[in-house]
Amino acid sequence: MTDALQELGTHIEMKRPDSVISWAVANDELTVLVAPSAVVEFVDFLKSDGACQFSTLIDITAVDYPTRAKRFDVIYHFLSMYQNQRIRLRTQIAEDEMVPSIIDVFPASNWFEREIFDMFGILFTGHPDLRRILTDYGFRGYPLRKDFPTTGYTEVRYDEVQKRVVYEPVSLVQEYRQFDFMSPWEGAQYILPGDDKAKEGAK
Repeated sequence: MTDALQELGTHIEMKRPDSVISWAVANDELTVLVAPSAVVEFVDFLKSDGACQFSTLIDITAVDYPTRAKRFDVIYHFLSMYQNQRIRLRTQIAEDEMVPSIIDVFPASNWFEREIFDMFGILFTGHPDLRRILTDYGFRGYPLRKDFPTTGYTEVRYDEVQKRVVYEPVSLVQEYRQFDFMSPWEGAQYILPGDDKAKEGAK
């Protein structure tokens, strides 16, 4: 499989040198890095080229690297049932950059792109209906960004007095507690109930 993917990577780089920044095969998977501006044309090439025929879009997701200038990776997974191969496409963008939508090539990307917008705040140009899909329309922030607080910013509850759902700022009812999950078999420096009996028996 690795040899076939190496051949595929070489073929793709030769055919689309204007789009491919780099490519590599690791763990029997081919990953290609392309510029954001080339995503649509490159995806169309992967779908239509006779040696590729990646006709099935499996998934689109993103990864957040807050300390990096190009903060986000947008990652596409495709399957070629004709060649029995998979490919991963990556593109990197800064927080204020946008990615072209591939909805004209793969209509199934509609909800994937909406989910990425909802969870990461990444905008897809050319998307016909880019709005939140998992959270509420008035939701504040993007939950899968690594700087998003684990408590969120607001909480939702039903108010019996007002007879409606209300949004309120999150207020913690108790202080944050640091739990000790260390196993007693991993070098804990405290005495557990019953340890004293074991010492007495040793005498």
